[in-house]
Amino acid sequence: MAQVSSTRAAEWVLRIAVAGEFIGHGVFSLQHKAGWFDYYSAVGIGEPAATTLMTLVGLLDLFVAIVVLIHPVRLVLLWAVFWTFVTALIRPIAGDPVWDFIERFANIGAPLALLYMIGLPKQVKEWLV
Repeated sequence: MAQVSSTRAAEWVLRIAVAGEFIGHGVFSLQHKAGWFDYYSAVGIGEPAATTLMTLVGLLDLFVAIVVLIHPVRLVLLWAVFWTFVTALIRPIAGDPVWDFIERFANIGAPLALLYMIGLPKQVKEWLV
């Protein structure tokens, strides 16, 4: 019985960690954090489009946080893994040291660990539950 309790506790730690990351990034994105314009610019996205994208990304990040807290959906977790990887990778692409990418491995690892904890899908339809 202790194992079930420990597993459930670990799941909640990961859910809160992922939600916290996506809430934080979502709010920064909605605030159009000045330093992030450089990341968009590094991949050819100018300021007007970046402003719009930051608003959309911020709303999507908050959506991810809510879903992960209420009921983690595998497809949403897969997106979280992908998105945290991309946002970490954009830093060295924009000229930051590679260590800025490596430092964010926990951001990638938390949703990936949660995805493995709730179970990888065996059928396509399981990505939606």
